[in-house]
Amino acid sequence: MSIRDEIREYLRSGETDSKDLGLEIEHFVVDSNGDQIGFHEISKLIYDVGKYLKAEITYMDGYPVGYVTEDHSISLEPSCQFEISINPFHDTASIRRVYDTFFSNWSLIFAMRGYRLITAGNLPKVETGEITPDDIPLSPKKRYEYMDKYFQESGKYGRYMMRASGSAQISVDYKNEEDMVRKLRVLSKISPILMILMENKTDELSYLPGHEDKKHLLRIQEWDDLDPSRTGFVPYSLEEGFGYDKMADVIYNTPLILLTDEGETSYVAGKSAKDLFDEGILREEDLTEERRKRLIEHFMSMGFFHFRVKKYIEIRVADAVPINKALGYVALIKGLIYSDENLKLLDEALSDIKTADEIQEAVEKIERDGLHAEIYGGKKAEEWGEYLIRLAGRTLPEEDKEYLDHVRTVRSYI
Repeated sequence: MSIRDEIREYLRSGETDSKDLGLEIEHFVVDSNGDQIGFHEISKLIYDVGKYLKAEITYMDGYPVGYVTEDHSISLEPSCQFEISINPFHDTASIRRVYDTFFSNWSLIFAMRGYRLITAGNLPKVETGEITPDDIPLSPKKRYEYMDKYFQESGKYGRYMMRASGSAQISVDYKNEEDMVRKLRVLSKISPILMILMENKTDELSYLPGHEDKKHLLRIQEWDDLDPSRTGFVPYSLEEGFGYDKMADVIYNTPLILLTDEGETSYVAGKSAKDLFDEGILREEDLTEERRKRLIEHFMSMGFFHFRVKKYIEIRVADAVPINKALGYVALIKGLIYSDENLKLLDEALSDIKTADEIQEAVEKIERDGLHAEIYGGKKAEEWGEYLIRLAGRTLPEEDKEYLDHVRTVRSYI
């Protein structure tokens, strides 16, 4: 079986009857002036805490950059964004328990050194123009050096994305190919509404240089102008015939920027996985089963679309937000995506939306007018948001419903 076909089967292997949700939140670790902690200081702390917890330490280019426990993992992103990835759970209370333990422990550790954890779509000092991304150093990893080099040529906002952005991500299960396709289609269509509900700005009047008319979804603007070959909506996902096969094609043909293989990271610029095999840089006959798996996961990781399909669907459209709002987001997604009734209702309600261009048009209206933007049939984004919240509330258990109110909360990066 070719590696491209193995990608397809890897996607198929994610099929499950489970209805779990995973949550990831990126944080900025800042001092009283709003400046970020340095890489070497936080790397040492990660090593010390990981050893204390008897966790598996993860390394990149010889540096400790994270650890893995039985219910969550910690990792450092390009400019020391501090991410917790909580293992999938069915109930919101378990996600809350894991996060609260993480936050209480690390808040104390950082406070003893004069730092605090905050969540925001962009580092506040960058968003408000006090500093620029060029003032922020990258972590000393080849991966980020290569990405930084590539994104300086591919779009306008690579440095903003890498050095100053923070997100919250949710992963959801799919039970078969048809279910994956429907969930991805519905999620794509409601994503502009999710984006504005989960916006987390420091200053409501801030904007990106050159986009004075767009005061909303700054992080989304950064991603959309990053690199059209790997961002935006998953290619073909709204077309007839989309499924594992087409998704495998997308993964196999997305430019990789870098190749991480057998412990080494090298720069490959615009070459895709297909190019590397066609040119003999990678040879299928040389690959062990474990090496194939690692390569497939690497290929998947280099697509930065709003939704990433692995053995689950990763929803990547929300700014980093405080835990109460993040749990509201979890409850909202749970009530919409794990209800066949709600999925059907949304699929029918949005059936007139046929293309990614129509969804992108809604995104751009919201970038200008926020919750007051008129999208999809002339209804305001705020009205669509209330509709989604009501719809989710009809099917959620009582212990999850209470979190929905937090989706409406005034945005705050604290």
